[in-house]
Amino acid sequence: MPTLSTDKPLVYACSGCSNVAQLANDVALTLDRTGVMQMSCIAGVGGNIKSIVKLAQSGRPILALDGCKLNCVKQSLALQKITPTWHIELTQLGYKKQEQVDCDLADSYRLLQYIYQTTLHTPPSKLN
Repeated sequence: MPTLSTDKPLVYACSGCSNVAQLANDVALTLDRTGVMQMSCIAGVGGNIKSIVKLAQSGRPILALDGCKLNCVKQSLALQKITPTWHIELTQLGYKKQEQVDCDLADSYRLLQYIYQTTLHTPPSKLN
C-alpha cells in the first residue's frame, strides 16, 4: 500500500450517479491507490469538516475532477475559497454524460493518460 506523502497533489472527484461522475471517481481512486496523488473527500470540503478543509487549504497542488458542467467539485472548493491547480471537466473532453450507463476501461485509460500529460507531465510508466 502506498504511503501518504505531503508532497503529492490532492485529488477531489465528482461521485454522482452519471457515467462521467463515476469515471471521475474511479480515476481519482486509481491515482490514490497507485500512490500518484492523495484522494480526499469533496463532501467533507463542502460540508465544512474542519480536518478535511484544513487539508484542502494546505497549499498542496489540487486536481479537481468534475464529470459535467455543473462543476460540483470546483464549486465545493470555491466555498472554502480554494482554487484547484488543475480543473478537468470530463464532458469538455468529449465524454458524454449518461444515466444508468457505465464507462469502460478504455475511457479510464484515456482519462488517466490525459491527467498524466496535463498535470504531471510524466508518462505513467515513469511514476512510482
